[in-house]
Amino acid sequence: MSRSWIGAALAALACGAASAQTPAKPAERWIPLFNGKNLSGWTPKIKGYALGEDPLKTFRVENGVIKASYSEYGQFNERYGHLFYKTPFSAYVLRVEYRFVGDQCPGGAGWAFRNSGAMLHCQDPKTMRKDQDFPVSIEAQLLGGDGTGPRSTSNLCTPGTNVVYQGKLHTPHCTNSSSKTYDGDQWVTAEFELHGSGKVVHRVNGQVVLEYEQPQLDPNDGDAASLMAQGSPKLIEGGYISLQSESHPVEFRKVEIRLLSHGPATRK
Repeated sequence: MSRSWIGAALAALACGAASAQTPAKPAERWIPLFNGKNLSGWTPKIKGYALGEDPLKTFRVENGVIKASYSEYGQFNERYGHLFYKTPFSAYVLRVEYRFVGDQCPGGAGWAFRNSGAMLHCQDPKTMRKDQDFPVSIEAQLLGGDGTGPRSTSNLCTPGTNVVYQGKLHTPHCTNSSSKTYDGDQWVTAEFELHGSGKVVHRVNGQVVLEYEQPQLDPNDGDAASLMAQGSPKLIEGGYISLQSESHPVEFRKVEIRLLSHGPATRK
């Protein structure tokens, strides 16, 4: 991934969000990344396929929502998918409204029941291997209740990465948040505030549920090590956003971003 920062992306997003009303300040303006009609600006990467190929129409827009659907699948067969937004970001708040629906695709893993995610500070999807399960990223893990007990959402998972948590380098793959359990098909609002390679805050329905800092590449992970060998610094200053498909149908009716006024906004 090139390290050059570009202001054009910020300008393009700001222009796209402009209205006849007096525009809000950059730090106050929510900019929609999903137009409610189609996947313009988004590109799928499904395990086993080249970037942009989604022959089973995993990601689609129906009734004004982005769906991760498996209606054309037989067995899931570990075909993990990610839908990437075209522009990388560094200092921002991402807000999504999501819900889980229906039945899990046959062959999906038990842990993937009512499981999806918003992948943050992702590697450039062009650098992913064809058979790579997940992009090197910080995953804001989205979970629905399974009816058997507490199951938090907006957790942290770290494919190819580590973070500093409670003042120490944190290497476990997944860490639970303090959120409550959200059962059934209810809509949930999750926000993820990122300050480049600094602080990261997860919120659910307006409540802070998890905080950590210093997202960084894990040199013990093969994909992360490859990025470092190509010149990526260990600390992750920014990257792409993607929405995940892990075998359970999920819908996103809102995906929007608020660019923070401090720090670089985007990178290429």
